Amino acid sequence: MRTPDLNALHELAFATSRGEHRLTPAEALDLLERADFLTLGVAASAMRARLVPGGEVTFIVDRNVNYTNVCVSGCRFCAFYRSVDAADAYVLTREELADKVTETIALDGTAILLQGGMHPDLTIEWYEGMLREIKEDHPQIHVHGFGPPEIFHIAKLSGLTAREVLGRLRDAGLDSLPGGGAEILVDRVRGHVSPKKATSDQWLGVMRDAHALDISTTATMMFGGLETLSERIEHLQRVREVQDAAVAAGHVGFRAFIPWSFQPGNTELAEDELAAHGEVISAASGWEYLRMLAVSRLFLDSVGSIQASWVTQGGKVGQVALAFGANDMGSTMIEENVVAAAGTRFMLAREELVRLIRDAGYVPVQRDTLYREVRRF
Repeated sequence: MRTPDLNALHELAFATSRGEHRLTPAEALDLLERADFLTLGVAASAMRARLVPGGEVTFIVDRNVNYTNVCVSGCRFCAFYRSVDAADAYVLTREELADKVTETIALDGTAILLQGGMHPDLTIEWYEGMLREIKEDHPQIHVHGFGPPEIFHIAKLSGLTAREVLGRLRDAGLDSLPGGGAEILVDRVRGHVSPKKATSDQWLGVMRDAHALDISTTATMMFGGLETLSERIEHLQRVREVQDAAVAAGHVGFRAFIPWSFQPGNTELAEDELAAHGEVISAASGWEYLRMLAVSRLFLDSVGSIQASWVTQGGKVGQVALAFGANDMGSTMIEENVVAAAGTRFMLAREELVRLIRDAGYVPVQRDTLYREVRRF
């Protein structure tokens, strides 16, 4: 039910920022649809200042390593995947992977984000061997790897439960789990954009298992495709429910939430919508992105950090995001392939990230994957 008075709605946002009120899904939807743009940003910024006090903005130096582009999921929003028999299909050799890790460390990187596709032939033993070799050669590197759909796929292929897979990968060298493959955690949407991927309940179940094993995770949301605004809020609600349970059980749960906008270039989803309905799916505007970011900060009061997605929006919007609730600028992206395959190529060196943060009035701090300080600028 809508709050009839816009001033009252804005006061709800500010009460939330002060910790005096917890937004309901209906109130969050109302804010997303109706709140004044700048007022929403001020409230989200106040919330960020309360939850992450001090004038610091963090970032990490790491590398996205896509160990394979073979994937049987065939997500309609993805321009990166290939079939197993495609001419340009690949699985990185152990030597190629080792070279990427060595280069990352030489560039002062502290972690690799290890993600691939749902390869039809790679079982748990292959992943355990890859992780052990990485850790044997480079014990200092943090491996942030395999989103929930990958975990679920490996489990199914290997005849194991997701928790068993997580435990074995952790013992082999996995340090934390990214929130990839969430898209929108509503099965109506997933049925259209990623029908062969893990369902919403399966994605969330993997995260619950990870939290129970004290594996640190993040959560994401890809918006701007076929979902409604209310389905975006439903996504936030499901993330908050899992996080609340983790915190109640004494676990860290999701260290950060990263909302990012769908990039339609070169994707089957955009082509099919154009053919079927004569409509072109456009990437979310900076204005739409910042509104979603601010509401995410206000609603997810049990998640510590909100990350700005300069990879999809560019450095300038990423900088403005720091005034709309974000406290982290994510990764320098030594390498990024998936978003780039959709035609979006924003790359920033560490020096440029430091400048953007400083010019926005904050202190730049390089962190590691667990949000521990590495270097202050």
